[in-house]
Amino acid sequence: MHYETIAESNESTVVAEFHSNNEKKSAYESEAELERAFIALLEKQGYEFKKIHNEKGLKDNLKEQLEKLNDHHFTPKEWDTLYSQFIANKNDDYKAKTKKIQEDPIFNLALENGKTKNIKIIDKKNIHRNALQVIHQYSNKGGKYQNRYDVSVLVNGLPLVHVELKKRGVAIREAFNQIKRYKRDSFSAEDGLFEFVQIFVISNGTSSKYYSNTTRIAQLEKNHKADTFEFTNYWADSKNNNIEDLMDFAKSFFAKCSLLNVLTRYCVFTSEEVLLVMRPYQIVAVERILEKIKATHDSKTYKKSQSGGYIWHTTGSGKTLTSFKSATLAKELEGVSKVLFVVDRKDLDYQTMKEYDKFQKDCANSNTSTKILKQQLEDFNAKIIITTIQKLDKFVKSHLKGHAIFNEEVVMIFDECHRSQLGS
Repeated sequence: MHYETIAESNESTVVAEFHSNNEKKSAYESEAELERAFIALLEKQGYEFKKIHNEKGLKDNLKEQLEKLNDHHFTPKEWDTLYSQFIANKNDDYKAKTKKIQEDPIFNLALENGKTKNIKIIDKKNIHRNALQVIHQYSNKGGKYQNRYDVSVLVNGLPLVHVELKKRGVAIREAFNQIKRYKRDSFSAEDGLFEFVQIFVISNGTSSKYYSNTTRIAQLEKNHKADTFEFTNYWADSKNNNIEDLMDFAKSFFAKCSLLNVLTRYCVFTSEEVLLVMRPYQIVAVERILEKIKATHDSKTYKKSQSGGYIWHTTGSGKTLTSFKSATLAKELEGVSKVLFVVDRKDLDYQTMKEYDKFQKDCANSNTSTKILKQQLEDFNAKIIITTIQKLDKFVKSHLKGHAIFNEEVVMIFDECHRSQLGS
């Protein structure tokens, strides 16, 4: 089958600049027409369309996809163990399933031959090994009401993205309200496989938005507003131009590389059990930081202005999340020994540590003295360190004759940096 490349951006998650070539559709385009056009576009981009309308079909396909991903044919007993204990464990709610996708997607399965095998439900390191399929009009039985869902994207057989459509001219909020009813009445029905959905997409053809599976609940607990619509996000290009038309949204957000990157790299399941899906401008910032680090590593242009850079941000733009994700991904890069997050006041030191702890408990190391900072810099396991510029300055000045860390590749992220610090 020939797949057509529709939007390409050199593996960047967010396309550099998007130009729509769609003709403006009639305001009377029906929901069924939208659905057909959307699915056809996903197929062009390499998604496999599957006629799956019930749980038996979903479960059979899930087994087949996981066998391909893990290069292992399950015996009936092995499959029953994996399915009942890990995938469809009756004690798991949607938060537990979210944690499995985001943090713990591997199950140590005892095989019938006496060996054990690590079984993945998603491959985060080699994202192109994950199979993307699209289904529509799935009927979930056994809930409070029988519901028929519009479009769902399966990743290795699990529904991880759900799309609810309304015809052009109908308020997008109607799609949002529909998903709210599904979450309440039927996603947990039968074996609860739709509780694996990480991201919801809503569209009326003209306007399209996305949001995470936990955010509405978090907003409800915070503001006591069940119907608040504020947290839904627009997708955009790297110049922050919103991409709203459903067909344009499909070409960009649903580009295979983009969607898999969002699911595997640019979500954070916090210690408060809230799933944060990063916004396009945050993803662009992180990827440009990582590109700069890689380029500096390859060219060995240390201590020069071109080895650094700065990211503009505004209040409320989520810069702490951007810095956190930059730090956690940077520490995995080849050659990187440490990531230092440097703040200019003691209270910010503590505040940042609290924020990082919310994103991921005990992911970073803070310090109350230069002595502790020195110990952390000498500790191989202390990969992310939060410190103040005063402690860092004191450490450097007390080791003018040299220190082993000076020969390592260390990434420094400065909070509230200024252009005058570039290359300093």
